[in-house]
Amino acid sequence: MPITYDAMKRITADLYSWSLRKVPDDTKVALARARDAETNQVAQRTLDIMLKSAIAAETSDRFVCSDSGVPVYAIGLGTRITIDGDIKQAVVDGFSELVETIRPPLLKHVTNPLTNERGYHGRDMPIISWDMIGGADYVDITCQPKALGSGRWAALEIFSFPSLARIEEYVMECVLKAGSQHCPPVVIGVGIGGSFGHCAKMAEYATMRPMLSRNPDPTVAAMEARLLAATNLTGFGPMGTGGDTTALAVHVEYASGHGFTPVAVAFNCWINRRTRARLHDDGRVERLE
Repeated sequence: MPITYDAMKRITADLYSWSLRKVPDDTKVALARARDAETNQVAQRTLDIMLKSAIAAETSDRFVCSDSGVPVYAIGLGTRITIDGDIKQAVVDGFSELVETIRPPLLKHVTNPLTNERGYHGRDMPIISWDMIGGADYVDITCQPKALGSGRWAALEIFSFPSLARIEEYVMECVLKAGSQHCPPVVIGVGIGGSFGHCAKMAEYATMRPMLSRNPDPTVAAMEARLLAATNLTGFGPMGTGGDTTALAVHVEYASGHGFTPVAVAFNCWINRRTRARLHDDGRVERLE
């Protein structure tokens, strides 16, 4: 059975809608753990409010945050699938239909960068990254809407043969520049190496990793631990209220490249919006997150 236009249209629209109403389960666990470990009373109360807000949105089927951002998808195509219809157009049409039917309604966040005109539609919207998955008989779809907290403070710089210390110093420069403006506690994604575009993609994809995951490379895992500890020593705390919890996780990915080494840093706000599903070639829809 092929992957159809209708199935792709339906699931991508659903993933975006779901992402606005539910904080991922692993993120709620991380928030609860942070609350237990937090020593600042104001930060404790802020984390309590976050957890209560997450539960309230989920149980009442409301948005966790009014800034619904813009729809962004990472889509992996299995090399063994068959396709019936224009599945790229299906994502566009699914979002267009959702705009007309979703309740509560979406605010106009899609912005023309040349005129600053805002609406629901625009060039290359929704934003889609495509990959291939060798040997798979499914399409893997992750939706991660981008709003101010998950997009405004991302950064990239290209170095020549940087040391690990210089890379970590740059990441912390980005952390300090962002301060608490990205609605912490955040998930931080770091990409190292590859090309300009690939490095940025790695950083964004790193924010999609499960909350308690660690990079299998011991050198990178140690970097993740150091950066998380350093970020939480900044004292910005939840929503800038002070305390021990500025980040919930730091995820680092790297790729080989030339002697010039891009380093990209991306953030995802405390809601950590992320939904994921698979469309199988036999017609099954498997919701993963």
